[in-house]
Amino acid sequence: MLVAAAVCPCPPLLVPEVAAGAAAELDPLRTACADAIGVLAASRPDLLVVVGAGMRGHVWEGGGEASLRPYGVDRTLRLGTGEDPAPLASPSLAVAAWLLERTTIAAPLHACAVPGDAPVDRMLGLGRGLADLADRVALLVMGDGSACRTLKAPGYLDERAEPYDAAVAAALGAADTAVLAGLDAELSAALKVSGRAPWQVLAGAAQSTAGLGGELLYDEAPYGVGYFVAAWS
Repeated sequence: MLVAAAVCPCPPLLVPEVAAGAAAELDPLRTACADAIGVLAASRPDLLVVVGAGMRGHVWEGGGEASLRPYGVDRTLRLGTGEDPAPLASPSLAVAAWLLERTTIAAPLHACAVPGDAPVDRMLGLGRGLADLADRVALLVMGDGSACRTLKAPGYLDERAEPYDAAVAAALGAADTAVLAGLDAELSAALKVSGRAPWQVLAGAAQSTAGLGGELLYDEAPYGVGYFVAAWS
C-alpha cells in the first residue's frame, strides 16, 4: 500500500556541480525537494520505489548506479545498496540519486524508468502493482512539467503550457489522482512534459489508499520549464 510520495523535477541543474556558477538560482527548489523527501523518510516505508522518465521502460530491483559524466561532472551516484549495481539509463534517476544522498531512508529500493510515450492505462496499472509490493510503499516520482512556458524555453512558447501546468500543480497539491490519471498523452508530448507518465504511475499507486493528502511545496518555471515539488502522506 502506498503510504507516502514525493514529487520532484529532474533537471540535471539541480546538482550544484552541474549548475556550477548558476547553482544558487535553484537553491529554493533544492530545499523544497529535501522537504518532500523528508516526508518519505518519516513514513518509515518497507520499500522505496523511485520512478522517473526514461527512454525505455525498465525496473532495477535493488537500484543501481548513475553517472553525471554526460553533464561534465566526473561522478557516479548510487541508488540503493545492491552488491552488483547495474547502470541506470535515465537522467531522472541520476538526479533522484543525488537527492537521496542527503536523506537516510532505511528501506530496500527499486528504481523504475517509464518512457514518455507509455500508454496511460499501463502507467496506472504499473502504479497499482508497485503499491502492492509491500505493506508500506513510498514513491519518489521524478518529472518536469511543460518546457514551453516562455519564448526562451526549450520548446518555445505555447499558450497551452501555463494552464496545463496550473492543472498539474493543483492536482499534485490536492493529491487528486483523477486529474493526474486524465492527463492527455498527446498534449503532454506536444508540451514536452517529461512528468506525465511518472505522475500517472503515482496516480495508479494512490488509487487504493484512502485518506492521502497532498501539499504543493514548489511551483515555478525557471528557464521556461514547469517544476513542481509536492509531498503526499
